[in-house]
Amino acid sequence: MKRSPWLPAVIAAAVVIVDRVTKLYIQSAYSLSQVTTFIPGFFYIDHAENPGAAFSLLAESHSAWRGILLIGVSVTVMAVIAWMLWGPSRNAHSGLMRVALSLVLGGALGNLLDRLFRGTVTDFLQFIFGSYEFPSFNAADSMITIGAGLLIIDLLLTRHHQPAANQS
Repeated sequence: MKRSPWLPAVIAAAVVIVDRVTKLYIQSAYSLSQVTTFIPGFFYIDHAENPGAAFSLLAESHSAWRGILLIGVSVTVMAVIAWMLWGPSRNAHSGLMRVALSLVLGGALGNLLDRLFRGTVTDFLQFIFGSYEFPSFNAADSMITIGAGLLIIDLLLTRHHQPAANQS
């Protein structure tokens, strides 16, 4: 069965659309730092604007290089993923890997659009586990994480075990 070259693009586009719609809703319906409780002591909507990377890494940096670095890393990762999905050798062999890479690509593009047009990434999902407060994140971050998890599963399912050479 021939694989459709369009499926990864459709998945990535769906991720970008869901990410944009949720971020636009949060930006219009919630003021900055407004918190709404959904499950007390566990799940909240917390509108935050993150100028840094995941988990607010580099958020406190005021260097002009921060934006260039974050955009450069995003574009590089997206280019590598695109090459794996659509390049001449089509290195993404399994269907699971193609879905995983598509999710990561869509999530990276969603956050890149925020960074390019707003200078920050809108985060709003907040979970608390006991005394631990997990950093706020968004739909794009969720898809990147799910995609990374699927890549690990694909690696575990498809790696070839090489028998150890007999040492005499």
